[in-house]
Amino acid sequence: MSTDSQPTITVLYFAAAHTCTKLHSEVITLPIGPNEAGFPLSNLGDLLASRHHQTGLERVLDVSQWSVNLDMINDVDAVILTGGEEVAVIPPVSGG
Repeated sequence: MSTDSQPTITVLYFAAAHTCTKLHSEVITLPIGPNEAGFPLSNLGDLLASRHHQTGLERVLDVSQWSVNLDMINDVDAVILTGGEEVAVIPPVSGG
């Protein structure tokens, strides 16, 4: 990746998120300006919902958890994505 290209992340979709998007994963270019340190994870849901509008993904994201590089995230406001991360959307599941 050249130094002037936009950073990307890989988003993994599971369960209901996969059903909405019809994707297992996708590469997303982060909208990071030249004077910004990164993209807040707390804003990723809105970005994904805008990419997949009218699919029901927004409702799924409202109740989902996130993981970044296999670490479950408890405070999405504390995580800044800078590129290269693998972010998973983990919808709630039921079962016993």
